[in-house]
Amino acid sequence: MNTIKKDTGSPDKYDLFIQRIDYFQSLVDEKKKLQAEISQIQKEFNQKIRPIEDQLLVVIKKLETNLSKLEGSTPQQAGISKFGRGQLGASIKGLLRSHPEKSFKPREIAEALNTKGTVISLWFNKYGVNDPEIDRVLTGKVGKRFLYRIK
Repeated sequence: MNTIKKDTGSPDKYDLFIQRIDYFQSLVDEKKKLQAEISQIQKEFNQKIRPIEDQLLVVIKKLETNLSKLEGSTPQQAGISKFGRGQLGASIKGLLRSHPEKSFKPREIAEALNTKGTVISLWFNKYGVNDPEIDRVLTGKVGKRFLYRIK
């Protein structure tokens, strides 16, 4: 019998393949870790900046009111946005996509889009119920209130 002796110390093609897979897996794990860290930093940033942005909006509104008083004219009222056919749904989905981690009340969506809450509620009741991209989360005991988020 002729047996071939192999050096057990040198890696064969299977060992090399496993080493490459392990290296690749470690890179994937590192990528996931960095993405989670970035996501956490972005959430912290948004939580810190949101109150400051709200304060800024209040100050700007006060400035506009006071400026119009100084000029002697009536203050300009912020008009309610009107959306054309199909634009309201696209705007709602755009808002939900820009904040995928958050669930919105119809009133919050209306404030963000500068329109009436009833318009938003009507759209959700007519079109949003069957929309596959929008997740409708039941809140409250009776089941008449919903929060909305993107799937």
